Amino acid sequence: MTSLDEKVCIVGGGGNGLGEATARALADHGATVVVNDLGTSVHGEGSDPDVAERIAESIRENGGDATAHAGDLTEFAYADDLVADTVAEHGRVDSVLNFAGILRDDLSYKLDAEDWQAVVETNLTGQFTLLQAACKHWRDAAGDGGFDSQRSYLAASAHSARGNVGQVNYAAAKAGILGMMRTVSSEMHRHGVRVNALVPNAYTRMTETVSEEHRPYTREEMPPERVAAFAAFLASDHAVDVTGCALYAGGDRVGVFSEPTLDRVGVQPGGWSVEALAEHFEDDVAGDVDLTRTERFF
Repeated sequence: MTSLDEKVCIVGGGGNGLGEATARALADHGATVVVNDLGTSVHGEGSDPDVAERIAESIRENGGDATAHAGDLTEFAYADDLVADTVAEHGRVDSVLNFAGILRDDLSYKLDAEDWQAVVETNLTGQFTLLQAACKHWRDAAGDGGFDSQRSYLAASAHSARGNVGQVNYAAAKAGILGMMRTVSSEMHRHGVRVNALVPNAYTRMTETVSEEHRPYTREEMPPERVAAFAAFLASDHAVDVTGCALYAGGDRVGVFSEPTLDRVGVQPGGWSVEALAEHFEDDVAGDVDLTRTERFF
């Protein structure tokens, strides 16, 4: 059994779905859990501080150690307060796992400006605020002597990062998380901090926004608890030096995504002209690479 005894973990978006399942898994393995959630609908409407408290109370009733911290992660000051309050109450922060997110789907040419901004703010800015707050604390806390064990940040990306019709705002935010993760993992590794992104596949309330006849699976087939087990592993000391990775978890599978690479390269001494590209690009440079890439989402 992977022990997280004496670990203090913050779970962003811990009131529902993958965040809730992860908060429970961490507590089941001995961690002290701080459950963050604003308590909005899946579309980011309203707020309810009782959402986070209900999960924390349920964990305590099950013998775990958990507290609630309701608030909006799109606010930089709130993210700073969340980390500072966790340190003040529990003495440390070992791991942050952030699943906060909303959906407001529409086709790109029909999407309202407000829906673009709300989704990007929640899903991307809401990741960076907490990542920055945690990294500021960890950099100061590590000092010259370093940590007793590595710290860890896990950001939730999504399959839509590769493109998904009707989710241009969500896809852009989730793809942005991958670039953010690759950058900050390089900045923070020397300070003893791991930063990874998880692409999960599970039945959540986001799945329920899809009409029932088009849902790809049931909760029984893809429970969030199976993703939560991988998230808990990544928070543990068994994942030392696993950093800068885009990872997958869903159902019976876990995995590691490849990094973006050039499929083919063409070299023209002195540089390419429009005429030379017109003559050579498709056949000689791209070759057998597919250049019409539509509907290649998961």
